[in-house]
Amino acid sequence: MNLETDNRPDCFGLLELVFPKGEDGLRHSPETCMACALKTDCLRSAIARTGGIEVEEEKVDRAYESGTIRFFERWSRKKSLYYRRKNLSEDKNRETKS
Repeated sequence: MNLETDNRPDCFGLLELVFPKGEDGLRHSPETCMACALKTDCLRSAIARTGGIEVEEEKVDRAYESGTIRFFERWSRKKSLYYRRKNLSEDKNRETKS
């Protein structure tokens, strides 16, 4: 039994709860999270999972829409993120089978 994980709230590391999209389409931490002592570890945990890939995809799309990157750079980054997501899901499948 790990005391560190036992004291975590139920929302710990859940991207859509601790770093949801706002009305402006950008992600913001809620006020309740800002007061939490675990906020940094919680956000890191949320980003370390597939949520981090989702956030990166959103950044790539915003950069493309603003003209900061061009089509082939967007395509290349999205392809890389696709394979990262695929590898994460394959790793999870291996862990559950073990």
